[in-house]
Amino acid sequence: MALSGMGPTADGWGCYVVASGQCPEPPLPNESPPSVAAAAPGRQPAVKFVLLTLLLDVLGFGLLIPVAPHLIEQLQPAGNDVKDAAHVYGLLIATYAALQFVFAPVLGCLSDRFGRRPVVLISLLGTGIDFFAQAFAPNLTILFITRAINGISGANITACNAYVADVTPPHKRAAAFGMIGAAFGIGFIFGPLLGGVLAAKELAIPGTGIVFHGHIRYPFYAAGALTLLNWLYGYCVLPESLPLDRRRPFNLLHANPLGALTRLARYPTVWGLAGALFLLHLAMFALHSTWVLYTAHRYHWSELQTGLSLALVGVGAAVVQGGLARRIIPALGEKRSLLIGIAIGVAAYAGYGSAPSSWPEGWPRGWMIYVIIMLASLGGIAGPACQALITNSVSPKEQGEVQGALMSLQCVANIGGPLIGTAAFAYFISSKAPVYLPGAPYYVSAILATLGLGVAAWAMRGMSPTAHGVAPPGGVAKG
Repeated sequence: MALSGMGPTADGWGCYVVASGQCPEPPLPNESPPSVAAAAPGRQPAVKFVLLTLLLDVLGFGLLIPVAPHLIEQLQPAGNDVKDAAHVYGLLIATYAALQFVFAPVLGCLSDRFGRRPVVLISLLGTGIDFFAQAFAPNLTILFITRAINGISGANITACNAYVADVTPPHKRAAAFGMIGAAFGIGFIFGPLLGGVLAAKELAIPGTGIVFHGHIRYPFYAAGALTLLNWLYGYCVLPESLPLDRRRPFNLLHANPLGALTRLARYPTVWGLAGALFLLHLAMFALHSTWVLYTAHRYHWSELQTGLSLALVGVGAAVVQGGLARRIIPALGEKRSLLIGIAIGVAAYAGYGSAPSSWPEGWPRGWMIYVIIMLASLGGIAGPACQALITNSVSPKEQGEVQGALMSLQCVANIGGPLIGTAAFAYFISSKAPVYLPGAPYYVSAILATLGLGVAAWAMRGMSPTAHGVAPPGGVAKG
């Protein structure tokens, strides 16, 4: 979601840092990607292929956002309430992230060895099967098992981002990553909206006299079918982007997540930006894990209303990251765009936590949230700007490993963020809290994002304000 201004994602933006691996060559920030013919003799690799793959992937995931917490409420033992569901939902997300943390760098290195295409296809197939398993889950135990399996296979964003880096020249990567944000945005326009419709208990279709009766599990069936269709599309259409001369041997020792994170120190600027992104992802995932619960509790929103709010998030992301970012980032420079985008996110978090439930009297509950979402979407320039800065600072041969390593860092945040957010939400709506403050998780997110802003500014202190992704001396690998 672009609720924070950092851009939407199934599990947040895939961000880029260098990981471990055998790369004797120094980084070549200005090296162009291989020729199309070298990358795929039979079919021409193009960003449009992977954009459609990501669009369908996000559309499938977006279907579930308005209903997943309510499915937990339905499956939990009798007598439990929204506070208990919040804790379980946080643990469910953390379980998925923990498995992704372990396996994302493995799949990233496998994509450097065997190519991007097989990793994307395996990931999509595993995700599609998992959605159907969730649809039939009879209890929380089975639900946790299915999410764990999906955490192992769900690293398609890592390979897709590496794909874009393979086929895009360094000076065009900010625009390309902005188009990825637009694909996510379009998926989030229709995914959550359709999920809310499919889950609606009763929905009259205007002008037809027909009343649709949905079910909370219908979105899971739809997501599974859409993801498997996406897999079929990828199998038939998606070409390979990584030529044989740019592949490198797979080394399991270098694919472990802890080893991947230690290699970040080879790129001081990237290391600093990764630290900032970790804080920003903590903030973002604290918001993601509580959005449905928070809006239902404070504003009494239904699944359809939640889906509408997320559809607006998608519209903002598509407009900003698909169009405006390509003009704003070149004008401001990637450094300045990143800092401004983060600052907008800080203000958005505070706004979400402070928006009154019904003011002025008679206005729709939570109407101010929609206004904040539209303003927060301008912060979407931060995502592609940061990714361009980092990917242009590492060797083309390390792009897949870079994606896997930074995905691991993101997964650590996806373990901690939901636990922090759901714990803050559950505590501050309980009778134990010194003050009733349902927006508490968003104030915590604002603090984390502020820290991230400071770390990002420190990491880029050697760059000019209008830097455009050319690695400064501090961004070049040591050794």
